[in-house]
Amino acid sequence: MNRLSPLSIPALFLLLLTALPGPSPGLFAASLRHVASSLELFYDRIAVAEPIFSCQNEGAVRLAVMADVHYLSADLVEEGPALESYEKATGRGVNDLHAVLDKVLADLLKENVDILLMPGDLTNHGERQSHLDITKKLQPLVESGIRVFVVPGNHDVNIPNARAYVGEAPAPVPSISAEEFAEIYAPFGYGDALSRDDASLSYLSSINDTTWLLAFDTNRYDEHTDRPITAGRIRPQTMEWALNILDKARKDNITVLGMMHHGLVEHMPYQSDLFSAYLMEEWERQADRLADAGLKVVFTGHFHSNDVSRRVSTAGNRIYDVETASLAQYPFAYRIMELKEGQLSIDSRFVTSIPSNPNLKAEYRERMKTIARRVARGRIEGMGLPMPEETLDALVDLIAGMSVMHARGDEKPDEEMREAIGLFAALLGGEADMDSFTFDFPPEDNRLIINLKKDKNE
Repeated sequence: MNRLSPLSIPALFLLLLTALPGPSPGLFAASLRHVASSLELFYDRIAVAEPIFSCQNEGAVRLAVMADVHYLSADLVEEGPALESYEKATGRGVNDLHAVLDKVLADLLKENVDILLMPGDLTNHGERQSHLDITKKLQPLVESGIRVFVVPGNHDVNIPNARAYVGEAPAPVPSISAEEFAEIYAPFGYGDALSRDDASLSYLSSINDTTWLLAFDTNRYDEHTDRPITAGRIRPQTMEWALNILDKARKDNITVLGMMHHGLVEHMPYQSDLFSAYLMEEWERQADRLADAGLKVVFTGHFHSNDVSRRVSTAGNRIYDVETASLAQYPFAYRIMELKEGQLSIDSRFVTSIPSNPNLKAEYRERMKTIARRVARGRIEGMGLPMPEETLDALVDLIAGMSVMHARGDEKPDEEMREAIGLFAALLGGEADMDSFTFDFPPEDNRLIINLKKDKNE
């Protein structure tokens, strides 16, 4: 019998995973009967763990990460055909997402965090009104003493097709320029920056006497024509500016935390081949340059998944990419962290219900299933791959199941998922070599501790 190697399994899955919509509407997932049961059991087994750190840890800096909020102003929506079509296409209920954001912001106040990091896609699609309104949402945190730092994402600046959803059809609304972004978010990193990059909206801020935040603008909004560009890059001038800062930080014994919208390190097998727009251009080279310059961790978003990945440069220096899932879709994740004495402790939180929707978690998983079932089947059939209906069903559901697990993080196939993959392999006339296959790159995704001091060369 033919064996499906560790290469062919993820390559085939991920090739066809491109049939699913990108993170703008979300990486939606579905599961057929034989896969759905295993996924439901997988999530039911995830217990609420004890916090990885104490709220009374004296001398620690408490940080939070809230990514890809995609906030859409209430002034830009109204019940009717336009909004109904938008919510159906994206799987996002605007009122639900507003309530999720309110719940997270209230939790951050209770958690007594010192710093909130927001790595881009602050707005739904760059609407000026959405930018103005989300700053109002953040104001109570600022007034309580929490320092908020933002960078733009690919949906935030110079968006040519920003829309309001009122009446019968979507209508154009103003977006903002890069200059306006820095003005609007002056209280959120730009106004008191230690240094601003001349070539982008990147900046450097001080967290305390021994810690800096290096915030990268990795977007290509100056190239937008009729729609935003998903892919990202670090401009040569920006990289030189950042390397100079890291050189000074190393000499002064300053710990530097990085933040950017796009991924700096691969988070799944073959991501750079099949999802290149969600990684930095020349990601390996850029990650190695930053790691060798002393940057140990960067907080990212963009791919709408809760995942942590590690890369070791050829010189032996580590860098961690801590990607946080979107607050605009399941699993509605955010992170609470503590930094003390060079050790970063990371915990993940998930919004599972809101007062107006106690079944938020189940409902939004179901939305993902409904949309993905339709889209994935249509795209795969459009590729012209001849296969029996039973094989097509199994393939669509396995791909979708893996994407749901990746979005939630710490994806480890249980026995039933292994059996489902074996079933799919058998339908193809092969055999799955599960012993050599990994779904998730190390380290852990949701609860972990990163040592920011120790390195191979130190």
